[in-house]
Amino acid sequence: MKARLLKCSWLLFVPVLLVAGCSPTRFMVNQMDPLMEKMNTAVYKNSDVKMVRDAMPAMLIQLDGLIEVSPDNPDLLIRAAEAYYGYSFVFVENKDRARAGRLYNKSFQYALRALKQDKGMKAAFDGSMEAFNAALNDLDASDVPALFWTANSRLSWAGMNIDDPEIFLVLPKIRAMLERCVELDETYQYGAAHTGLGVLYASRSPAQGGKPQKARQAFERAFELSEGRVLLFHLMYAKYYAYQVQDRKLYVETLNKILSTPADVFPEMAFINSAAKKKARRMLNEVNQVF
Repeated sequence: MKARLLKCSWLLFVPVLLVAGCSPTRFMVNQMDPLMEKMNTAVYKNSDVKMVRDAMPAMLIQLDGLIEVSPDNPDLLIRAAEAYYGYSFVFVENKDRARAGRLYNKSFQYALRALKQDKGMKAAFDGSMEAFNAALNDLDASDVPALFWTANSRLSWAGMNIDDPEIFLVLPKIRAMLERCVELDETYQYGAAHTGLGVLYASRSPAQGGKPQKARQAFERAFELSEGRVLLFHLMYAKYYAYQVQDRKLYVETLNKILSTPADVFPEMAFINSAAKKKARRMLNEVNQVF
């Protein structure tokens, strides 16, 4: 009887060993998500922008290595997309637009790999707008992170490559992805998809297809969802909407509001708020070059 029980116990472990035995390193990486979540939270709570700047390159390379081990892990792909986006936005785009464009593209490629794990999106992403919209309609709330970072990184890439004719082909799909994010879960990242739409609508003049009224409404919804505590949203409001409607007073008032608001008004977003304050100070110093 004892021997038989031992044999049965061994058989229970065979499936686990087969899974882990194929790639024990991959198995280990795939169990790291709770740890990665805590690390991500720690970065967002850190208001020392310089410290995060010094740490992020090593973290990005580490994420690349983990993805080499587990290339189809959607959580890992989304974290890498978010990290590359944040690094480019905060530390690179004001200094080196070409490099920022490459980093945004890497963010896009990682997010897209996660998004294309949906069979419909894999087949339709590079196809017609009709097929693309049909695939979007089949997504659910669990797809929002991959959908948002795919759209957001592509939008920022477009901002760094305004002379690339491909932009006019990708903008309709970016808008559709952000609108679908809003439909599925407008609270993701405290309303960031609304801010993305605000940027998209305000990035061009009305004569070129821009929609400043819709941009203002999108930003206001983002402010409402975030209770005005995500200073990055206000920064983008000044940079895109106030600039597009040529409202210098609104531009300056918004930037001053960012500077006067403590970064810890939202402890969970202290890093983003600190980075927004740093960018707001630079924009305020250059206001005479903008207006």
